[in-house]
Amino acid sequence: MATIRTVLGDIAPERVRNAMIHEHVLFDIAVPGHNAGKRAEIDIRDRWQIDYYSNRHAANAHQLNAAAAISEMEAFREDGGDLVVDQSVIGLARDAKGLRRVSESSGVHIVAATGTYTAAYLARDIRSLGESELAGLFTREILLGMDDTDICAGIIGEIGCSWPLEDIERRALAAAARSQLETGAAISVHPGRHPGACSEIIGILEGEGADLSRTVLCHMDRTYPDGDGVLQILERGVNVEWDFFGIEQSYYWMGDVEIPNDLDRLRLIGKFDELGFGSQLLISHDICTKTRMKQWGGHGYGHILRNVTTLMDRLEFDRKLVEKLLRSNPVRLLAFKERS
Repeated sequence: MATIRTVLGDIAPERVRNAMIHEHVLFDIAVPGHNAGKRAEIDIRDRWQIDYYSNRHAANAHQLNAAAAISEMEAFREDGGDLVVDQSVIGLARDAKGLRRVSESSGVHIVAATGTYTAAYLARDIRSLGESELAGLFTREILLGMDDTDICAGIIGEIGCSWPLEDIERRALAAAARSQLETGAAISVHPGRHPGACSEIIGILEGEGADLSRTVLCHMDRTYPDGDGVLQILERGVNVEWDFFGIEQSYYWMGDVEIPNDLDRLRLIGKFDELGFGSQLLISHDICTKTRMKQWGGHGYGHILRNVTTLMDRLEFDRKLVEKLLRSNPVRLLAFKERS
């Protein structure tokens, strides 16, 4: 029987009602080489400007306090949330023991991730690993445990990719495909910031025999902000993810892109559902800064459940589509049968 692998052990998919498939609960995503002020407090007078520039502010991009994370997960549970996937892979200060503590204290199921982030975030010893070594590492972390613990990962990725791809990122993609074949786990990929990145990634994964129906390409919001290019990806069988929900500003701090707001995202999702791709669509917040968390005046992990569902009603989303977005699509990807 298929199960979802959480930091507290395997659970039946039936135990999950509402899931956020792409978040960061404990993380350090500060830009490498720009860590000055990481320990600084965020003053309420500066909060808006810091949020506007997001992870350019090292203190904003760094949240490793388990007590703060517990408070956020408790708020998520009060909003009706059951499960969060923390996609803080190697390079983003993944904390398996911390995630277990947060899950135990909050009552929220947490799925941890194996995989590697973009090359700039990786230590030299990880960058030196070959495809087979990376595949072995990913597989061990799913089957045996991460970071010298018995806490197992339940998803591969987000595998970090740049544009153009770095050698280590290409090897990590190939390794992710090999590990998926061994374990049955889903793959999540952070594509490079270029319209051609997704096609290249699919080609690499496909060439290694990956199951594209259990593969997710993230960040459609900034990769294809007006939706052009998404259909071609969907037609190749992969899942696509709009995971900037709650970010509703014209400025995108990582590039010259006019990103959509929540209503725009939903209109695109509705369009692709009408074209018959509703089972391949995913949504989340990708919270990776303090100012998007409730304690620092942000929307929190329950924003979709509290607020975006109202927008879905305004657009007259079919209830079956809402159920797919909030539960069945993420649960389908997270539930896997461990291969022998």
